[in-house]
Amino acid sequence: MIGAIIGDIAGSRFEWDNYRAKDFDLLSDKCFFTDDSIMSLAVCDALLKTVPSYKGLSRQAVLSMQKIGRPYPQSGYGGSFYHWIYSDDPEPYGSFGNGAAMRVSACGWAGESLSEVRKLSKEVTKVSHNHPEGIKGAEAAASAVYLARTGETKEDIRKYIEEKYYKLNFTIDEIRPTYEFNETCQDTVPQAIEAFLESESFEDAIRTAVSVGGDSDTLAAITGGMAEAYYGVPKDIREKAGQFLDQRLTKILKTFEQKYPPKVTE
Repeated sequence: MIGAIIGDIAGSRFEWDNYRAKDFDLLSDKCFFTDDSIMSLAVCDALLKTVPSYKGLSRQAVLSMQKIGRPYPQSGYGGSFYHWIYSDDPEPYGSFGNGAAMRVSACGWAGESLSEVRKLSKEVTKVSHNHPEGIKGAEAAASAVYLARTGETKEDIRKYIEEKYYKLNFTIDEIRPTYEFNETCQDTVPQAIEAFLESESFEDAIRTAVSVGGDSDTLAAITGGMAEAYYGVPKDIREKAGQFLDQRLTKILKTFEQKYPPKVTE
């Protein structure tokens, strides 16, 4: 889970000022957590409150997202989601925004099979982003996390994603010069997955994702979830990233990691 949060924090300062190279200070004092981290942790909370049966997960996801998300009104919520999170009667609104995919890394850790991961991701996504492309983006991202954490090779992960979800018929170097800000799953999730697949380490995955440009924090959050599951997170990066979260969010993260131990490397 910390991988998605690190990606969010690292990409935060570049969302509206893209930097299309890898030679940046990974976690500078200009970085901050955004709605990507908050909603990712809200999904963690919902999963923890419904495990092991996950009965009522969708309802709990709404409760967790609203309770955990409302204290952060300036965190970067999109207009429609902002209305949803503060609504007394929140309803799905047909979105395929990339907010669907940025918050589901925890499903890839909690699920015990691909079918369960897909089910969990759908349950926490359909409450707001119920467009088929939103569901698809969330499933693809969570499935990649699951495959990475269960030891599948990058070649196998690429094959699975291309067969089930997206054609990855591009390289990051090819798209970097012209890739623009995009709020849709179909034009963010494939790029995030490709950034992970081309990476050489956890840190390189985050740097590669940020260098693509576009919605940098969200794209890197999606990549970061996969990269943690595959490589683990270096201890020093993890500790530095933890300094950006407040006590409330840190508590949720630690509780989730007690249930689903993270991969930590030296």
